[in-house]
Amino acid sequence: MLRTARGERPVFRRPTRPVTAAAAALAAVGGLTATATAATPVSAHSPAHVARHVLLLSVDGLHQSDLAWYVARHPESALARLATGGVEYTHARTTDPSDSFPGLVGQLTGGNPGTTGIYYDDGYSSALLPAGTTHCAGAKPGAEVDFTEDLDRDKDSIDAGQGLAGLPGSILRMTGAARGLIDPSKLPVDPKTCKPVYPHSYLKVNTVFNVVRKAGLRTAWSDKHVAYEILNGPSGNGVQDLFAPEINSRAIGYPAGTDWTKDNAATEQYDGYKVKAVLNEIDGYDHGRTHKTGTPAVFGMNFQSVSTAQKLPASEGLTGGYAAKGVPGPLLAKNLAFVDQEVGAFLTELRKQHLDGSTTVILSSKHGQSPTDPKALTRIDDGPLLDGLNAAWKTAHPGAGDLVAHSVDDDAMLIWLNDRSQAATAFAKAYLLAQSGIGNDIAGKAKPFTASGLKTLYAGAAAARYFHVKPGDARVPDLFGVARYGVVYTGGKSKIAEHGGAHPDDLDVPLVVSGAATPHGVRVSGPVETTQIAPTILRLLGLSPRALDAVRVEHTATLPVR
Repeated sequence: MLRTARGERPVFRRPTRPVTAAAAALAAVGGLTATATAATPVSAHSPAHVARHVLLLSVDGLHQSDLAWYVARHPESALARLATGGVEYTHARTTDPSDSFPGLVGQLTGGNPGTTGIYYDDGYSSALLPAGTTHCAGAKPGAEVDFTEDLDRDKDSIDAGQGLAGLPGSILRMTGAARGLIDPSKLPVDPKTCKPVYPHSYLKVNTVFNVVRKAGLRTAWSDKHVAYEILNGPSGNGVQDLFAPEINSRAIGYPAGTDWTKDNAATEQYDGYKVKAVLNEIDGYDHGRTHKTGTPAVFGMNFQSVSTAQKLPASEGLTGGYAAKGVPGPLLAKNLAFVDQEVGAFLTELRKQHLDGSTTVILSSKHGQSPTDPKALTRIDDGPLLDGLNAAWKTAHPGAGDLVAHSVDDDAMLIWLNDRSQAATAFAKAYLLAQSGIGNDIAGKAKPFTASGLKTLYAGAAAARYFHVKPGDARVPDLFGVARYGVVYTGGKSKIAEHGGAHPDDLDVPLVVSGAATPHGVRVSGPVETTQIAPTILRLLGLSPRALDAVRVEHTATLPVR
């Protein structure tokens, strides 16, 4: 299946250095402005005591520059208290591709896409059979692996098809067993067993939740699709309470055709449901406040409102995106204040429940958003580019079918081919780099582009090397295109930013570790990666980071917290 640019989708980042060298590089991370020195080895940065709870918050789309901008103007804010009250890493990077799925999976496994096998929320595997396959003997492999709203029993309903009455006000009654809301007929099929492959079993490595549960501790998470049951990990039972209201469902109470991402007030309302779930968990209940379960050892949520404020041209009468390079416009500034208010609610509730002294709060983001300079925006319709590639292939190879098996293009290009030979990948690369045309800018005016909007295009074995996997890997894209700064692949004019690419605007995210087992007022200016969050969570809880499969594979170091 060929799929082009979409609304809430991004890509896996090539590490800034080989993953096997991560530990050595971190030994020199330095940059501590408080009590540590630049030469202190990573092993000396372990916390002196452990936390009982870790609250992980992902503010999707948030850049480190956004956090710095807000804190500078609101020094008494909750975000300022969080950043200055703990350890702030000012040069943190998320995974490449910078998509929500590899981004969060990286934070909770310690691994990059080549290790986890998760490249995007909508990928492809040449080893699996298409969804709906029931007669597997002799069936041709090659299948889309979709972790979007398309897996829901009912993607138009915020409860994903559970059938609750009184929505959206009753949404906290949504089940915490999200897997049951996935339609198995929409899942790819394992040719060996002829059974559907659920997200958790597609993940190649275990998660923080698996390790924490094995230690007898409680886990919970809140996110935007039931497909986030991937966090259950290979055991299938990592997250005990997974609250996953569908963000791309019909937004009840808003104009017809509007989902929760198309109106920023709707996104804030949607985020508010997850905030309430986390507050209930802080109070020692399950997400719906139905059962007294105790506060989880690891729990948290993602915020989506900043991301939509960056992507929408306007909403609520306010201009979206950035007013100038790195300067939040009015809608984005409003949403930074919204997130600050909700983070403040968490901190207040932790103090109220006397958990502030035993809880570490980690703030980061699954991905950034690009461009932060509105003048750089170049919107390109990728549909004609891919259609042209297929047509050129058929012309050169009479009788052949489409060359493109699947494609996901946001502000990068990930393309999987039906013919994975060197000749086919070279053909596709040459064709795409030869294409020029006319896109449009922030004002919708014509803007020319060359080379399909790409800066670099990795093809075949080069794409495999980029992701540190062997050529022929069943999941790796056959082509990975790094777009030129400002390029967003979209057929319309409803988006002014996207994620998924490898530009600093996509990758440079905030990372703050604050609270129990951490010092106050420390800034680390050396490079770190969000994959280091996973082993750090385990270390904070007094568990072994090496219990994580990806940590052992990539030698992922814990974050220097002292």
